[in-house]
Amino acid sequence: MKRHLTILSAAAAVVIALTVSGCGGSAAGDDTGGTGAPGANEVKELRYQGWANNVTLPELAQDLGYLGDVKLNWVGNTISGPQDIQSAATGQTDFGGAFAGAVVKLVEAGAPVKAVINYYGEDSKTFNGFYVKEDSPIKTARDFIGKKIAVNTLGAHSEAVINTYLRKNGLSADEIKQVQLVVVPPNDTEEAIRRGQVDAGALGSILQDKAVANGGLRSVFSDFDLFGSFAGGPYVFREDFLAQNPNTVRTFTTGVAKAIEWERTTPRKEVIARLTKILKERGRNENPAALQYWKSVGVPAKGEIKDEDFTRWEEYLKSAGIIKSDLDAKKLYTNEFNGLLTDSK
Repeated sequence: MKRHLTILSAAAAVVIALTVSGCGGSAAGDDTGGTGAPGANEVKELRYQGWANNVTLPELAQDLGYLGDVKLNWVGNTISGPQDIQSAATGQTDFGGAFAGAVVKLVEAGAPVKAVINYYGEDSKTFNGFYVKEDSPIKTARDFIGKKIAVNTLGAHSEAVINTYLRKNGLSADEIKQVQLVVVPPNDTEEAIRRGQVDAGALGSILQDKAVANGGLRSVFSDFDLFGSFAGGPYVFREDFLAQNPNTVRTFTTGVAKAIEWERTTPRKEVIARLTKILKERGRNENPAALQYWKSVGVPAKGEIKDEDFTRWEEYLKSAGIIKSDLDAKKLYTNEFNGLLTDSK
């Protein structure tokens, strides 16, 4: 696919920033603070980026009281998973979340981050579809040659899915390069398709359901069609932050796992009502209308991370030049901070 920036350029910038900043920020805690009491001097406020018109799992966990004495400090919004984890890697935030393949890119480029829990995924109710106008001539993979597809960012989930879809349907590497990806903010993707600014666009979760309800669009394929249910991406922390603030990270990770299970087991209407309340009360001048389309948490049970969450994208990562040999998934993640998993063993 045609790229508007080199795959590794953003990740390389992170490594430079890490060298300059020394991964500063708020990771200056330690296990005892010299008092002998575990966690006595650990960071208790986590800086993070949110998503406009949406409520993240950490935000839900905090509202439900699952984060205990750990507080969230919202520093702004993002529309890009790779940007979010780059901010965490350079110390601008304390954690970030992105597509699993984007995490691989960052680690392969030398960024010292590690995944601790999956925060998004796909199932039969919640997935990413690739939509065109109802009267579009695009019906098969080959019809995408020479066309523009809107994605929220390059080098992330949608690009990997598109690449996999095209490759599985027989397109050559040269033909795949003729499919142009155009970066469009998720909230603007539906309108960009309808206006003909792009030929197709990636729509997920709430935005997808809202677009379908408006009529006039149809799906050509989805990531659920390709893979069935799967985990899409994890939250990551810098390794120095994990070492210096293990109790804080455990509280955070376990709280997010509890929020995942709360969404899984709570009636849909109650989940929507809670998310709407959170969004309205936080005062960010957002529109809660799209929340009515929430269907499921999508994340596999308890947010557990597995090797296949990364190796699923191995062919794409090799084709993009991110990895040269087989992927060593074990170095990318740990489940040790997820109390819903460790306490049950």
